[in-house]
Amino acid sequence: MRWLRFRQGENEYTAYLDGEFARAVTGDIYSGRWHDTGRTFHLAEVEFLTPCRPGKIICVGLNYRDHAAEFKMEVPAQPVLFLKPPSSLLPHGGAIVYPDGVRRLDYEAELAVVIGKKARHVSGEQAREVVFGYTCANDITARDLQKIDQQWTRAKSFDTFCPLGPWIATGLDDSDLPVSLLLNGEIRQSSRTAQLAFDVPFLVSFISSVMTLEPGDVILTGTPSGVGPLQKGDTVTVSIGGIGELSNTVI
Repeated sequence: MRWLRFRQGENEYTAYLDGEFARAVTGDIYSGRWHDTGRTFHLAEVEFLTPCRPGKIICVGLNYRDHAAEFKMEVPAQPVLFLKPPSSLLPHGGAIVYPDGVRRLDYEAELAVVIGKKARHVSGEQAREVVFGYTCANDITARDLQKIDQQWTRAKSFDTFCPLGPWIATGLDDSDLPVSLLLNGEIRQSSRTAQLAFDVPFLVSFISSVMTLEPGDVILTGTPSGVGPLQKGDTVTVSIGGIGELSNTVI
C-alpha cells in the first residue's frame, strides 16, 4: 500500500492511495488499527503534507561507496550518524528555500525508512519487523557551511532542508531499489540500494542500539555519488523504484 498525508481546505487527512485518488482513514496506520472513512479525494485537488510526522530524523553519512570515493573519503567502519530536526521537513511540491549567506546548496537523493513499531536493541534479523515502509528523501546540504563547521548540524538543519514524500510505500524489498535524482529533467544521480555500505536491517539494528526508535521516526540511508549544487529556480526530483517521485523547486 501507499500511505500519504494531505491538506484540503482547513482539514488534514491520512489516506491510502487508490489510483489517482486518496481514500481517507481514521485510526493508527502503524498498528493496523485504522478504518476507511469512505471519503475520497483526487490527488490533483490536494496539498501534500509529509507522509509522516517523525519525532526524529536519523541520517547516515557516507553510506554509498561511490559517494565516499567522490569525496575522497574512506567508507567508515561503522555508520556515521547525524540528525536533522523535524522543522527541516518539506512535503512533495514544496519550495526549498536557499538561505541568505549560503554559497553552495547541494541535493542528496536518499531512500528513507519509516519506523512502524517502538524499537530498542533490535537484532538485524528482527529489523524489518519494525519497519513500516519507505519513502523518498532529499538531504539538502549547505556544503560551504559543512566545510566551515567541520560537522554537519548547521549545514543540514535549515527549514525546508528535508524534503520527504510523496507517500510511504509498504511491502517493498529494500535490498536493490533503484535510486535516482533529476535536476531540471537531467539525471545527476543514479544507483541502487544494493550499493549501500550498511544495509537497512543493519542500520535499524545499529541505530536502535543507540536510541529508541518510535513509530513515524525516519532513517535517511545515505546518498550515492553525483551530488551537486542547486540554484534558485531549479526543480529537483528524487525517484525510487517501487515508491515514486519527490519533486521540489528552489526559491
